[in-house]
Order: sequence, then C-alpha cells, then structure tokens
Amino acid sequence: MATRTDGTPGRSRADLIADTALTLLAERGMRGLTHRAVDEHAGLPQGSTSNHARTRQALLEAAVRRLAEQEARLLTPGELPRPGSAPGGSEDVAAGLARALHRYLTGHPEYLICRYELALESTRRPELRAFFDAAGRQFREPLVALMTAAGSAEPERHALTLVAWAEGMMFSCAVGSYTTSVPTEAELRTGIAELLHGMLAPRGC
Repeated sequence: MATRTDGTPGRSRADLIADTALTLLAERGMRGLTHRAVDEHAGLPQGSTSNHARTRQALLEAAVRRLAEQEARLLTPGELPRPGSAPGGSEDVAAGLARALHRYLTGHPEYLICRYELALESTRRPELRAFFDAAGRQFREPLVALMTAAGSAEPERHALTLVAWAEGMMFSCAVGSYTTSVPTEAELRTGIAELLHGMLAPRGC
C-alpha cells in the first residue's frame, strides 16, 4: 500500500520531509526510513533531511507531528457536535464520528500503517513514547469532553472505550482481516450509536 509525496503548492521543505518520511514508513516500514532515503524519494539535495532533522529521533518526531496534523484534518475532532447543543444529540455524535472514521479508512489507510509503525517504535524509545502520547491528546481530550457533556458518570473510562472501539475498527480494516470489506458509513454509525447507548443508558435499563 503506497502513499505519495505530491507537489502541494506552498508546502514547506519541513512538511515535504515529514510527508516523505510518512511515505517511506507506509511503503518500506521503519527500516526503510533513513535520512538518505528521504532525500532521494523527495528529490532533495543530499544532506537536506539531516540539516532539518539531525538525528533519527528528530526525524521520527517530525513524522509523528505531521501524522497528527494529517489525522486532525481527517478525523476533525473539532467538528463533533456536543450532546445537548445539537438537535440530534448522541445521534449527531455517532454520525459525526462515523463520517470522520469512514473518511480516514477509505481515504488514507496508509496513515494507519504509519501510526502502527511509529507506535511500535515508541515502545522501544521512551523519548518518542512521550512525544507520541502528547500528539495523541488532541483526539483523546475532545472525546473526554464529549462524554462529560453527554452525561457520562465516568467520562475518562467511556472515552477510553470509544477510542478502543475506533482503534480496533481501524486496525481490523487497515491490517487485519477486514481490509477488503471496510464497513460503510451507515454501518459505522450504527455501531457507534449502539456503543454510546450502552455507555450512556441509565443504570438498570
């Protein structure tokens, strides 16, 4: 599965390097990501990537940062309605989450490959783990706020459940046994609605 480095007008050299690092991660894995390979793949003069990111750690951090930016563009946590502020309540939340998740799964599954490569590498590099976790908070914190606004008695735990469900769905569809049968947006919406109902229903119901 390949991603590509395009000639997006106005893109900085830093973004080009980071985008190319993601391309190499998706196409060749962690071993294929080197400073020289980035230069060659991006068509940059030799040494350009080293000048921007002098160490492998710095190059990996650049990739994590760029991945977080691209995921924010696709998953757009800021567009989710807050329960109580939208006519459809939790139904609108399920629809928003399903739309974002389907957009990611069908539009840029290569970013998921990058995420798994970087997540595994972070288990061996404590300094990258801290950086990786910090980047991920942009998605976790809005979900905690979402569950709090929805009336969850345990918003942190419920947010974790929601994240785990979404992560499991992404893994199954990107590298698991459902790579050729990604759920439709409607199917994702139904699954999320069922999950929200189970978490937010009054106790004893």
